[in-house]
Amino acid sequence: MEERIRLSLAHMGGKELGFIQEAFESNWVTSLGPNVTGFEKDLEEYLTSEKTGELHVVALNSGTSAIHLGLLLLGVEQGDEVICQSFTFCASANAAVYLGARPVFVDSEPGSWNMDPVLLEEAICDRLKKTGKLPKAILPTHMYGMPADIIAITEVALRYEIPVLEDAAEAIGSEFCGQKCGTFGRFGALSFNGNKMITTSAGGALICHSEEDARKALYYATQARDEALYYQHSQIGYNYRMSNICAGIGRGQMYVLKEHIARRRAIHTLYTEELKDRVGIHVMNNPDHRSQSNFWMTCIQVDPSLSLHTNMEIRTKLEVANIESALLWKPMHLQPLYKDVPMFDNQLSAHLFSTGLCLPSGPLLTDELLNKVLEVLSLD
Repeated sequence: MEERIRLSLAHMGGKELGFIQEAFESNWVTSLGPNVTGFEKDLEEYLTSEKTGELHVVALNSGTSAIHLGLLLLGVEQGDEVICQSFTFCASANAAVYLGARPVFVDSEPGSWNMDPVLLEEAICDRLKKTGKLPKAILPTHMYGMPADIIAITEVALRYEIPVLEDAAEAIGSEFCGQKCGTFGRFGALSFNGNKMITTSAGGALICHSEEDARKALYYATQARDEALYYQHSQIGYNYRMSNICAGIGRGQMYVLKEHIARRRAIHTLYTEELKDRVGIHVMNNPDHRSQSNFWMTCIQVDPSLSLHTNMEIRTKLEVANIESALLWKPMHLQPLYKDVPMFDNQLSAHLFSTGLCLPSGPLLTDELLNKVLEVLSLD
């Protein structure tokens, strides 16, 4: 059998081993060390612009940890509500539940497939009327690297003075109106899992706009240890810091980040060009000039009324050919775990789940391998 074509694999650029070797030689292999601070500085330099002002990044052991700490710093606690995007991975909503809060789900808008700003405002007004208080935070996601309409979302948030935490786990390098995703809200969360744009094997980061917020995040991420000569703890903390070894991988990956983004965008362009005349298949694209997706994943919608196959049937065809693909995220409001959670619904995310598919998009996907994927997609 031919080698399996994977959906998205990590790709080492060559400099990672040097940073890891330095960590071993210096015996810095824990959650402290020069690679951790170096990786944070690299990210700060990459994300900062005139629009953002000074940024501070805290490297953590996962994107989920970043969301959790972001919500904690926003004061989310028992009995609060957090408005979350339904069409996303479960980490966003789960992090709210970690703090005793309840998620409130908002459906997607057609342009970006991300949080609908109109439904967002409807949800805020409804919750204020029914509970007598505003939600504590708004948590939009930049799904598959596609920027949400984050300016419209933050405008709604400002009207009601509700802070925004961006889930940019899949969106490092994506931009909206020339500004990097993850830098619009009070906080932003990044992920460096093995299949992301760059990887630290496992890891994440919290983007902060003030040194004080970053200091607090670091405090909670290191078990909330008080300043004392001995171990003293006045608050509950977490073991969330990134290790020096993982951060070494991240420092090496920063050298190939632009290359990885360029390759994924090139892959997306090839898919778009080759599938433009394929009846019943629509490739998800930037909705307008404001959005510049990193195209972490190239996603398609399959119209069963026009195509000879459903998204599930196409997935099966690809699997038979030893090609990995994936259905789009099952919306949170359709998950058994969250069946009783308030949902502001326009049916779009459910439709996307029933018709969508992620195609192989990783930087190791050569033009030759991509053509094999396209051959399978072209077969009736």
